[in-house]
Amino acid sequence: MNLILQKLNTLKDELKVYNAKLIAVSKTYPTASIESALEAGQVDFGENKVQEMVQKYEALPKNIRWHMIGHLQSNKVKYIASFVHLIHAVDSEKLLKEINKEALKNDRVIDCLLQVHIAQEETKFGFSAQEIQDLIASATFKSLQHIRIVGLMGMATNTTNQDQISSEFKVLKSIFVFLKNEYLLSNIEMKELSMGMSNDYLLACQEGSTMVRIGSAIFGSRN
Repeated sequence: MNLILQKLNTLKDELKVYNAKLIAVSKTYPTASIESALEAGQVDFGENKVQEMVQKYEALPKNIRWHMIGHLQSNKVKYIASFVHLIHAVDSEKLLKEINKEALKNDRVIDCLLQVHIAQEETKFGFSAQEIQDLIASATFKSLQHIRIVGLMGMATNTTNQDQISSEFKVLKSIFVFLKNEYLLSNIEMKELSMGMSNDYLLACQEGSTMVRIGSAIFGSRN
């Protein structure tokens, strides 16, 4: 059996218990690896570099759902606005306005996740819970009719302390639940909680993740 197929089947069986979606993180892997996963039924793929995503979009079948999972610069939005399925890491009002502008040009509504800073690491991006509330309450946000906030994304601290990781995921889940219950706006539909990667996806699922981002556990170690 194809090794990628075998790994995908194992992962999907694990995730089925939690009703969580699998985003196969294909960054740095060749198109042949993506084609193998596609043949195995995987259609959601995550990239963190715009140029690489555009190249793969142009080279691969158009039934792939491309997820932008990395830090996205405002001046790069225009290159993916016509086809990106979901932008996971929206971390500023400026970026959100740019996505709205480019979505309007492409006659689309682009689904986005707001990135929340939950880790004890300054290098990670994201809003605080209060910053998200301030953003959503603003007149600017209500005017953005070509974006739809469909949930939150977060990355736990890179640590072996599983209690700390679980605690950070719990924080993100609580913010998600609060926003889902508190804000009923036309451009918000809180349904996705993107948390968990190759080393902590089961902890994330146990804390309520609906979407995990896994690369090396499918495609093998990166060079």
